[in-house]
Amino acid sequence: MTASPSSSAQGAREALAVRLQHLRKDAGLTGKELSARCGWHPAKTTRIQKGDAPPSDTDIRTWCTACGADDQADDLIATARAVDSMYLEWRRLHRNGMRKVQQDWNHLHEQTRVCRVYVSNVPPGFFQTPGFATALMEQITTFQGTPNDVAEAVAARIARSRFLYEGGHRYVVLMEESVLRYRTADTDAMKGQLRHLLAVMPLASVSLGIIPFTTQRTVWPLEAFYIHDDTTAVVETLTAEIKVTQPRELADYAKAFTGLTEMAVYGDAARALIRAAIDALE
Repeated sequence: MTASPSSSAQGAREALAVRLQHLRKDAGLTGKELSARCGWHPAKTTRIQKGDAPPSDTDIRTWCTACGADDQADDLIATARAVDSMYLEWRRLHRNGMRKVQQDWNHLHEQTRVCRVYVSNVPPGFFQTPGFATALMEQITTFQGTPNDVAEAVAARIARSRFLYEGGHRYVVLMEESVLRYRTADTDAMKGQLRHLLAVMPLASVSLGIIPFTTQRTVWPLEAFYIHDDTTAVVETLTAEIKVTQPRELADYAKAFTGLTEMAVYGDAARALIRAAIDALE
């Protein structure tokens, strides 16, 4: 697994390594003795115990057998897979196209009651129009060199907007004014996207704030992140999706969101910024 900039992923990986190390110690084995039983070089044992190398399912089963702890293998494998899912490269996620990832996101949103979102680049998926989503996903597919299933992926992404209308879901969204101004799609698609933002603003499930270019900043512009029910934050970087679950980090994202909220404008002031962005496209 690629080294993650998220300490949540690193901390979880290290916790798994400690569990494996305790199994070895409980079995009364040295690192060399365990390596001999597993049939691999002692350096591999060292890397696994330090959390430097993620163990495969086979590695974990072999380790547990060597320690006489076969009954713990399934639980450890499940833990390892959960750790691996904390940091996922987009190219890996999109290796068969983007549709599956969009469907997985829809499932997460279905389970979320309150989603707090900050974006500095593009509107969140549940606000996107088909025209805008198509332009964006075509750019991503070209950049990543992954299979092109844009039409199917767009349909899956647009389906997410139903949560705005079904009830039981609340979306608190903050956008940098730059999101309104970036020419991510052609003029017609951009106009349609901006008008759609005006259309969803009155919904009971939506709170939309815009952070103006001219605001005095107390929190610098950040990467896009989504906080789901205070239990998980999903951070989007150029190369990967990072799932943050460590309480300390979640608290930092919540603190940042609060600071960003205080810089945003709402209601008529937000609508004025959106309309100004539309007028700039004329």
